[in-house]
Amino acid sequence: MKESRLFQILYYILENGRVTASELAGKFEVSIRTIYRDIDWISSVGIPIYTAQGKGGGIKIDNNFVLSKSLLSDNEKEQIMIALNGIKNTNELYKNNLVSKLSALFKMKNENWIEMDFTNWQSNKSYKKIFYKIKSAIIEKKIITFQYFNNNYQETKREIKPIRLIFKGQDWYLYAFCNLRNNFRFFKLSRIKNLETSEIRYDDDFSNIVIDKEITPEKTVHLKLKFDKKQAFRVYDELDCEIKKDENNNLYAEIDISKNYLLYYILSFGDGVEVLEPEEVRTKIKEILNKMLRKYKTWHTVSSFILYNIKKIYYIVNVGGKYGKNIYWWIYGSWNFNKNN
Repeated sequence: MKESRLFQILYYILENGRVTASELAGKFEVSIRTIYRDIDWISSVGIPIYTAQGKGGGIKIDNNFVLSKSLLSDNEKEQIMIALNGIKNTNELYKNNLVSKLSALFKMKNENWIEMDFTNWQSNKSYKKIFYKIKSAIIEKKIITFQYFNNNYQETKREIKPIRLIFKGQDWYLYAFCNLRNNFRFFKLSRIKNLETSEIRYDDDFSNIVIDKEITPEKTVHLKLKFDKKQAFRVYDELDCEIKKDENNNLYAEIDISKNYLLYYILSFGDGVEVLEPEEVRTKIKEILNKMLRKYKTWHTVSSFILYNIKKIYYIVNVGGKYGKNIYWWIYGSWNFNKNN
């Protein structure tokens, strides 16, 4: 406990420059006498720490201490701090711990000028849990198993040796050796379900493996698209291509997209997009829209229409005589049959 406090005192003084004994006593919840004993101990191990009385006094470490002990240039220190500020968003253990300690040792202020959050806007606790489980399995070299949903709508059980977590585009991927395929594979974290970590460790050394980060999609299709101007925020966010605009501010773009992902992506824009080419994609979208439309054309809709017009049917029955009654019973019988079936 004492050793931990001594290091914390050291980091605190390095980060803040000149401090007072009462300030340290308040922060670490010990007496001023204990602080002075701690300062004596720090001095005894060769760290140039000293105290000064009066105005402008306090406890301070020699300004040249850190520089003389460091082999890193100022630029290298800055790069490390930037990298750690990014990494700490993927692991809460870094927060106010490693970053603040290194910023103190480097005598650099931890300027929070950048914040990276790799999660989506929804609070997805299961996704976060999967991330940390995989991270632990990689560090401990443990085999993991899970259910995986691929692009062909197939669900398979995988047993893999996890190697690395990779953030690519807008998604997290796991790079691993898959025992089922007997080869290296990328797995998208959002498609992993029922993940379990086994107690079996693997001996393979993947530390020097070179990963080809070009995640090649399956067959792609070249599309010419026209977007409504209201979709501009998504178009500029998601499409990395030349975007043209007409006099009505509609947007035009040409993209190559995975065949398996195509329909899902296009339909996500609702009526805010039109596929101009190729014709076969236009035809396929029409077929899907017709299928969707048929799902909403239920007999409930037809029956509601008939009941809404009951007065007109009544008029047919009473004015149309025998033929009117036959029409009425035919309509009623059809409606009743379909309602019960």
